Amino acid sequence: MRFRPCIDLHDGQVKQIVGGTLSDTARKSLATNFTSRQPSSYYARLYQSDNLTGGHVIMLGPGNEQAAREALAAWPGGLQVGGGINIDNATLWLDRGASHVIVTSHVFHDGLLDFTRLKALVAKIGRNRLVLDLSCRWRENGYYVVTDRWQQFTELSISSQTLEMLSAYCAEYLIHAVDVEGKSMGIDEKLLGLLAQGSPVPMTYAGGVSSMADINKIRTAGMEQIDYTVGSALDIFGGSGLRYQQLAQLHNE
Repeated sequence: MRFRPCIDLHDGQVKQIVGGTLSDTARKSLATNFTSRQPSSYYARLYQSDNLTGGHVIMLGPGNEQAAREALAAWPGGLQVGGGINIDNATLWLDRGASHVIVTSHVFHDGLLDFTRLKALVAKIGRNRLVLDLSCRWRENGYYVVTDRWQQFTELSISSQTLEMLSAYCAEYLIHAVDVEGKSMGIDEKLLGLLAQGSPVPMTYAGGVSSMADINKIRTAGMEQIDYTVGSALDIFGGSGLRYQQLAQLHNE
């Protein structure tokens, strides 16, 4: 079980945003918990100093490429990158220093998983450098992957069968519980229970982690096999529920 740190970028700045409020059109409804005065490279160097490999840089919309490049340049090979990644630019981001690229929207079309696109991407960069973002929201009878700033539901549901099937095409999964993302209100235990059924590849849970109690729930339910990330509750992002140094120390122990 590893702590996977994050660098979320919006309008070129490191921010923590309530996930369900992010969209392309309704900027006034965007709920921002934290905007950093530090550049993205500051966080990359911080994570490097504590050897926290496998963290992710997420570009939340346009205007974030330069900040993402600065983070990757600060720690080449130490961070993953996602947000607008497709078959045309995936290799470019790997060349810029990303250890992996994180993909969601590109491999979906009209709400359906596009295996043609997925297979083409794997053929180009290899499954070992691809992370599939299966961030999801609850709808009626289950959790469904959402794309396009977490606003568009797809028809792909999260299940042990889905995780087994897609493991042939990626090295890892990144799964945000979007309904609690950025709210520091506790984890989505129902989703965690579903994920705890197992995955053939490493998996990182994100969303609502607000205390050590939440981390212990992830540890217990996932039998120490599910990694986690923390955003708004972390002191380096203006939170008060968890201290970064505590999690870095726990990770390295």
